[in-house]
Amino acid sequence: MPKPHNFRQLDLNLLRVLCAVYRLGSVTQAARQLSLSQPATSNALTRLRSYFDDALFVRSPRGLHPTRKAQRIVPSLITQLAALESTVTTSERFEPASSSMHWRLSLSDLGEMMFLPRFAQALRQHAPRCQVSNVAVDATRVASALEAHDIDLAVGILSSGTESVASELLFQEHFVGITAHDWAPSVGRAGARLSARQLAATALAVAAPAATFHGSVEGMLTKLKLTDCTVVRARHYGALPDLVARSDLMAIVPQMYANSLVPRYPVRIWELADHGPHYSVRMLWHPTATTDQAHTWLRGVMRDLFAR
Repeated sequence: MPKPHNFRQLDLNLLRVLCAVYRLGSVTQAARQLSLSQPATSNALTRLRSYFDDALFVRSPRGLHPTRKAQRIVPSLITQLAALESTVTTSERFEPASSSMHWRLSLSDLGEMMFLPRFAQALRQHAPRCQVSNVAVDATRVASALEAHDIDLAVGILSSGTESVASELLFQEHFVGITAHDWAPSVGRAGARLSARQLAATALAVAAPAATFHGSVEGMLTKLKLTDCTVVRARHYGALPDLVARSDLMAIVPQMYANSLVPRYPVRIWELADHGPHYSVRMLWHPTATTDQAHTWLRGVMRDLFAR
């Protein structure tokens, strides 16, 4: 016979652990999300199993799998805890000047170069006690990382791709070519824009960082039958300025990045055939943060700095 439950003996924090393990299927990830040690999280799970007189989770190839009892009770607990948290925090007012929030952004290497300096400057001016970390997440994992609260905001050439992620367009841009300053096309006249024929006679370098991989560059090269012209494929954009400055290569990069290089490197910007591939830079967040005052402030800073 199941033993009776005494709700007064149940710590509310244990229910938070139960819900986190249920959502993530991992004690380790639940501990990280809740800012607990793994032993403390494991101990909490042991106490929960004793209270409910049930294993609650069993190991499977895909992680911890909830028992039938956990499947019955945890979804309701998640809803109730979310409502409780909303009730408790609704009246909280976010004050940037006194806040000690630790913001976790997901930026690619290029995003870190283009966005992080200006954001950090704004943070130091308006919220000097706050911290920021760049936690680069693969583009395919952004939605799950937002849901797990591993990151607060992702910014880059990203698409929400799912209703579980909220997004906002910051700006639209396109790709251009950069070369050494004295470079000239080997065929035809050197105008402001290179033709497909001139590109076909050019050795190219491209970058495809996994955190914001964007397939339109490769798509353009395939469409124009220029795939064989790509002689260097880099993982990061940081190596490209020196690469083109010291060789006859042309790198295909976002215009915003190209413009930032001109004062610092002996490079020249070239418009590409059909104006080059276009792309959208968005910020993504989990819908549960949409009305949060602190998160609203964070998105407002990003919008003020980069939306156009």
